[in-house]
Amino acid sequence: MFEKFRKNFPVSVEKWEEYTGYFHQIQVPARTVLLREGDISRKAYLVEKGCLRVWFNRKGEDITFQFFFENRTVSSIESFRNSVPSLFSIETVEPCTLWWIDKASIDKILEEVSAIPAIRSQILEALFGRTLDYMKHFLSLIRDTPQERYENLLTQNPHIVQRVPQHYIASYLGVSRVHLSRIKAKIARPN
Repeated sequence: MFEKFRKNFPVSVEKWEEYTGYFHQIQVPARTVLLREGDISRKAYLVEKGCLRVWFNRKGEDITFQFFFENRTVSSIESFRNSVPSLFSIETVEPCTLWWIDKASIDKILEEVSAIPAIRSQILEALFGRTLDYMKHFLSLIRDTPQERYENLLTQNPHIVQRVPQHYIASYLGVSRVHLSRIKAKIARPN
């Protein structure tokens, strides 16, 4: 699993083995909540196989705002880093193979590698990439119509439409399941 990331981390073989040894593999079924909104995040996850979603509760309705697939990391960064309650929940959508690491191990690794420019760049790129994803989604919810949001999802992230149940996609797009069905029917109809 970790070999595909090896080229991005210029450390000795011994250090690489030490760092990857901090990770623990787990297999979890679909619909497993890994972190509940309001709890403090104690683990960060690397997705080997499967799909996860990040969501929060708004007056009894869950609102999905991001999906994570293979080779991505997921955690409530603010909660994990600062030991504060998480603003959202993390849940598996599909059966998943995950690798988790605890905060003490991450802190040890970061302390040792933060002086290496290539690794520091990788870490910053990952953080800014996630921030950019959030910004794009937020702006789309304000700027685009529901149909435009769905069409953008189809063109930019077709794997989401292929792998994620429709009720989560509707939540992610900010529409009801019925409205998503209407959008799909409208797109499918010839002009």
